[in-house]
Amino acid sequence: MSGLVLCSRLIDIHELGDERGMLAVIESNINVPFETKRIFYIYGTAEGVRRGFHAHRKTRQALVCVSGTCKVFLDNIERKTDVTLDSPTKVLILEPNDWHEMYDFSPNCVLLVLASHLYDPEDYIRDYHQFLEVYGSE
Repeated sequence: MSGLVLCSRLIDIHELGDERGMLAVIESNINVPFETKRIFYIYGTAEGVRRGFHAHRKTRQALVCVSGTCKVFLDNIERKTDVTLDSPTKVLILEPNDWHEMYDFSPNCVLLVLASHLYDPEDYIRDYHQFLEVYGSE
């Protein structure tokens, strides 16, 4: 996998609304570029807590802050950046080679995550030095 650099990106989700309220739609293989096999959400994160600290071997993810705000630190060897998720119509697509850490959760934050694969502990790279070995340049 050395030399493989796929880039995370923010995408906009189309929203519909009228006097009754708003509706945002996420569809597998349409506005999220993979089939969703697992969905989970993170909430109730205490102030000052960082989560994540991993990359994947194959799983792609879509993160959307459906309530509140949080930040995501991303590192794919070639770039390090922070992304703020603060809208239910903005989705962050993470590629497997994105080391990611979520932080600065607002008290009302609900971070929804759609994943391309079912949970598999072997898919996780939880050690940063191993991440560098897997995705770093030779």
